[in-house]
Amino acid sequence: MRKYFGTDGIRGRANGIITPDLALRVGQAAGLMFQQNGDYRHRVVIGKDTRLSGYMIENALVAGFTSVGMDVLVLGPMPTPAVAMLTRSMRCDLGVMISASHNPYEDNGIKLFGPDGFKLSDETEMRIEALIDSDLTARLAGSSALGRAKRVESVQARYIEFAKRTLPRQLDLEGMRVVLDCANGAGYKVAPEALWELGAEVVSIGVEPNGFNINHEVGSTAPEALIQKVRELRADVGIALDGDADRVLIIDEKGQKVDGDQLMAVVARSWKEDGRLSQPGIVATIMSNLGLERYLNGLDLNLVRTAVGDRYVLEHMRAHGFNLGGEQSGHIIMSDYTTTGDGLVAALQLLAVVKSMGKTVSEVCHCFEPLPQILKNVRYKSGKPLQEASVIKAIEAGRERLGASGRLVIRPSGTEPVIRVMGEGDNEDVVTKVVDDVVDAVTQAASKAAA
Repeated sequence: MRKYFGTDGIRGRANGIITPDLALRVGQAAGLMFQQNGDYRHRVVIGKDTRLSGYMIENALVAGFTSVGMDVLVLGPMPTPAVAMLTRSMRCDLGVMISASHNPYEDNGIKLFGPDGFKLSDETEMRIEALIDSDLTARLAGSSALGRAKRVESVQARYIEFAKRTLPRQLDLEGMRVVLDCANGAGYKVAPEALWELGAEVVSIGVEPNGFNINHEVGSTAPEALIQKVRELRADVGIALDGDADRVLIIDEKGQKVDGDQLMAVVARSWKEDGRLSQPGIVATIMSNLGLERYLNGLDLNLVRTAVGDRYVLEHMRAHGFNLGGEQSGHIIMSDYTTTGDGLVAALQLLAVVKSMGKTVSEVCHCFEPLPQILKNVRYKSGKPLQEASVIKAIEAGRERLGASGRLVIRPSGTEPVIRVMGEGDNEDVVTKVVDDVVDAVTQAASKAAA
């Protein structure tokens, strides 16, 4: 069991779990680990989203890294994929993103990237955890070997140019009216500028961060304001990023949602036609809809499933040579361009397909009819509800009832004390009953454990 790292770095309540002391020790531990790569002046790049607590955590991390002799390049608010890209581009040993992604402002987190721009392996994170809990006093740098820190101002333009270059040189977005929702988060400066430079008419919302309003009634997890704006302005498309801009939700011109499954279907079809798929299929998670799997099979493409978390999607992609994968939630990984999910790049790739086909977003993006999919969460305080005999029995009964034409997925969240119960199949009434039965069993087991 890991003490600090979850499925996406270290995450928790700011100044509760994510304290200055923890951030300091993470900086020291990670800095010491990555200084073993060679005898030269080591560097780390640090970005953040727009949460109030980002200032506190950023300064603590800077203190940790410099105390072990590592130089720090501070970026300020930047998308997670930009930090990953800049880690590699600026030849840093380590990249750090301070963000809790789509969580409310009260939470924050620390994500780490290796020198190749990829998230760290479980093994590396475990080694960092061991160092965090050890006494590092004797390993601190001497007075003359302390690191330096400086703020880098040019990074926004570098990321914008990087994102634009993922498109064919001759392609632009002239004549396209785009409503862009940046979730009052990390992409609030770079995303509108990139779309404008490509020729789109851009109307932006969620671009006034104040430290408290990240993801609040805006962004990919709360698209209602975006949907209303798209309809009001009769826009061609709506684009919603999340707090750290590593995932995206598309709204078509009719105000309908286009999730990550539909996005992957569009790109997979386009890339197959262009001969750009490195393997005859894509990688997604156990949460992706069966409708996507059936659609891809109709194109003679496979859908490979992994555990939930874009890091697991990427690990499988790297191990087996896939260049397209992602999650239903909108983490889309295009490894020809990026080392992690990138909401802006994914949106640009979709718009490229729309422009090349000369059709509306709704015509291009609704590739398949999703099967009824029911997802419910059960919050628990203690114990292990999934190991209770009554819960195991309910799960077995549910899977038997859904049969081969449906799926039942039960998993504990990697970021909060919640058990997620998802069912899907051709008959919505049957799926609902199966999910409700499992939820009831888990709820009773959780109540029993808390009593």
